[in-house]
Amino acid sequence: MATTTTSNAFLTTPTKTPSEKSKKSHHHFPNSDSKSRFEAYNRLQSAAVAFGEKLPIPEIVALGGQSDGKSSLLEALLGFRFNVREVEMGTRRPLILQMVHDSTALEPRCRFQEEDSEEYGSPVVLASAIADIIKSRTEAYLKKTKTAVSSKPIVMRAEYAHCPNLTIIDTPGFVLKAKKGEPENTPDEILSMVKSLASPPHRILLFLQQSSVEWCSSLWLDAVREIDPTYRRTVIVVSKFDNRLKEFTDRWEVDRYLSASGYLGDGTHPFFVALPKDRNTVSNDEFRRQISQVDSDVLRHLRDGIKGGFDEEKFRPFIGFGCLREYLESELQKRYKEAAPATLALLEQRCCEVTTELARMDSKIQATSDVAHLRRCAMLHTASISNHVGVLIDGAADPAPEQWGKTTEEEQSESGIGSWPGITADIKPPNSTLRLYGGAAFERVIHEFRCAAYSIECPPVSREKVANILLAHAGRGGGRGVMEAAAEIARAAARSWLAPLLDTACDRLAFVLGNLFDLAVERSCSRDSDYGIKSGNMDGYVGFHAALRHSYNRFIKDLAKQCKQLVRHHLDSATSPYSQVCYENFQGGSGSGVTSMYRFNQPLVGSFSLELSEGGPALRHDKVRDQENIPPEKDAQETTPGKGVETREALRESQLTVPETPSPDQPCDMVYGGVKKEVGNEHGARKRQARMIGHSRNSDNLRLTNAGGFLFGNADSGLRSGSAYSDICSSAAQHFARIREVLVERSVMSTLNSGFLTPCRDRLMMALGLDLFAVNDEKFMDMFVAPGAIDILQNERQSLQKRQKILQSCLNEFKSVARAL
Repeated sequence: MATTTTSNAFLTTPTKTPSEKSKKSHHHFPNSDSKSRFEAYNRLQSAAVAFGEKLPIPEIVALGGQSDGKSSLLEALLGFRFNVREVEMGTRRPLILQMVHDSTALEPRCRFQEEDSEEYGSPVVLASAIADIIKSRTEAYLKKTKTAVSSKPIVMRAEYAHCPNLTIIDTPGFVLKAKKGEPENTPDEILSMVKSLASPPHRILLFLQQSSVEWCSSLWLDAVREIDPTYRRTVIVVSKFDNRLKEFTDRWEVDRYLSASGYLGDGTHPFFVALPKDRNTVSNDEFRRQISQVDSDVLRHLRDGIKGGFDEEKFRPFIGFGCLREYLESELQKRYKEAAPATLALLEQRCCEVTTELARMDSKIQATSDVAHLRRCAMLHTASISNHVGVLIDGAADPAPEQWGKTTEEEQSESGIGSWPGITADIKPPNSTLRLYGGAAFERVIHEFRCAAYSIECPPVSREKVANILLAHAGRGGGRGVMEAAAEIARAAARSWLAPLLDTACDRLAFVLGNLFDLAVERSCSRDSDYGIKSGNMDGYVGFHAALRHSYNRFIKDLAKQCKQLVRHHLDSATSPYSQVCYENFQGGSGSGVTSMYRFNQPLVGSFSLELSEGGPALRHDKVRDQENIPPEKDAQETTPGKGVETREALRESQLTVPETPSPDQPCDMVYGGVKKEVGNEHGARKRQARMIGHSRNSDNLRLTNAGGFLFGNADSGLRSGSAYSDICSSAAQHFARIREVLVERSVMSTLNSGFLTPCRDRLMMALGLDLFAVNDEKFMDMFVAPGAIDILQNERQSLQKRQKILQSCLNEFKSVARAL
């Protein structure tokens, strides 16, 4: 900063005494070049505020705590009062004060720049009107934005014969606590906004602090140090200096305080300023006379009121408002001169950019009547998006997955699908915490579906459900028995539990592919700009981009719908009664397992009912009402006359002991020799059947009791433990696992890949093209010329033309400035 004590430190810091300065006016420019620079920068600053241009214009930013004297200093610089303290302008919006010395302006002429425009309004002469305009503009804008503070500045240009050529940005004062009626976070918002305004390196910081505050206990000096750690571009001003003078009696005390040794560094010297305290209404001339009088009184006290005076050679250039004003003006002019070449180069660049934008806008307006050109550009852009979607599916890793990818948890949350239906366990596939997209995310969802499917077991089945299924088969005269009941239970469970998983998998995969549109747009823009490829200039055509996105989303939605139908078809096939999926595990044993099973499940002699209730008897005989073939129940042991001995002999030959009616929960440990013999010898069985009519009940009971054991293991094993109910549940679980394995491994995986990825690679461009371009010109142009669209483009063009005109004017001025350097 220019306040450092280098060899040339005082070249721009005048050290004249007040009497000398009174002989020479410092309100005019040293030469016409300085004036032209100042005017050029003022116009450039106005254009920057109006159009939001980010230009490194040298500026002074005033900051400090509330009541530290910023408002009084601004009035002193302006040379007149306008009750700025009463409107508290620094508490809500910044104020850019463009002070212009004009020797013809005997009274101040103040004009305010219109909001969002580079134009200025009519001159305002009355000081009270200035305060009212600042207050009303602040309140109106904050009401519009619904905020307590705003960084959008108010720009005021003041032309006056008694003000310096200076531009200062007055910022809201730091506060510790919000005022009544303001949000609690207002102090934090003010601090954040001031830091943002003061951070650009081309800005000079003018920090004010009351003299009553010790350097070691300064609250806001730390905030300034965060912005400018070495105070290289900071001017520190100690305000209300006259209040502190009463505490000094000896020279060493004054010199130690003025040096700020140990707190600001050896190369930083603050300015010490006192201003009139009288707030009574006085004329502008009287106000300026009071300012000069206070400077004289401070110097007189330091010279005469302090024993030994003070180190005038060292500290005189930093005492008094006059020194500060002159230093700020000269420092800003020096910065203007140094920054002029860089500003000129930047202006040339911005003028070229605005000219390019204007040409692009003209082409857009012209293109609204050139349908063929629009079709070509739109097709090129659509083809680019489609190609990038395919590349992303095939494993492209740009743009950065860290920024654009999603974890499994984020996919579940953002898709709105959540966890897998019916599963309480937390499914965490490999790489679930990595941010993936495209083909990698697709494969992760596929694996997550497999994990979810294999985490499901065949759900428990009530005894009532088992009984209903089993008895229904018996009622229809079916003979498949226990095996068919278990298979039917497994099929029903698969349809109930696996169908929601399949739908969820399709929805999740559709979400992954739907996210590729934004990535493809980003990739297309970055690649086009990197390699200079023109895939169709579609910037600004909001209607077309919306239609393209809608068409893409509909394509993915249709794919999801088709895939749901395909995987449901596979589920229906696997759970069909005619499917052999449930019986595949029973093939390949010794002999013909299928044939044995078929024979065993032949229709049984007589109808029956298997008791499956807890604790109930296992079997009950349901007698057949055929009086010709079955004798009355009361004579159950009678047989056809003359055949009783033969029957008994046949039973002895089979060596079977028929047990009493068992419970279904009792172990089914029996010897099946007789059954095997009967099954293996059909001719003998038919012969004995004619002789064993009287004992049909015991034979049926025997066959039913052993049915479960025969079906749930090797028919030759002879033994099987467990109840009929548990055996059916166990067999159903095996069938369910087999259906799940066949469905997941053989059908679903390949179907999802071919149903989603292949169409995205092969048919996406054709589908989007048919949807967007296979229409007549009138409908096609609806995407580009929406109601009022031409007016919007014309307004943007006019704004660009105005910006171009202003920037070109500033460029011409700076060219003149550069030639004078």
